[in-house]
Amino acid sequence: MKKFKFSLDSVLAYKQQVLDALKGEHAAILAQVRGQEERLEAIWSGYRTYNEEYRQRKAEGMTIVEATLYQNGLRALEMDIQRETERLEDLRRQEEAKRREVVEARQDTSSLEKLKDKKLDLYQKAVQKSEEALIDEFISSARSRTSA
Repeated sequence: MKKFKFSLDSVLAYKQQVLDALKGEHAAILAQVRGQEERLEAIWSGYRTYNEEYRQRKAEGMTIVEATLYQNGLRALEMDIQRETERLEDLRRQEEAKRREVVEARQDTSSLEKLKDKKLDLYQKAVQKSEEALIDEFISSARSRTSA
């Protein structure tokens, strides 16, 4: 009997390539999300430090110009925090969309792999049946030779 050949092997290989590419893109977006989270945390840390410094200086006494500079600095950091938070939310939406694409591609690939497994199983059963028929034929011819 001829060797097993799955007729959709090229489609399966293509789907696997697409899945691998999507996984890579998803990993890249996840890395961007983590980097953005770190960037945002660094800005928050700077904000807390700057705010604490402002409170200490205010308690010690400062000029109106210095207080205005601190307040402007804090507002600038707040705007940075808002901008970076929006960027993080956008990256998270991108990551979620890419994750859904990966899941869909994985399902496509999985269904083709299951179909291939089913076809391989049918092929192996047919081979086994063929071998059993050959053995039966061999035994029958051997019996007919011995009885003759």
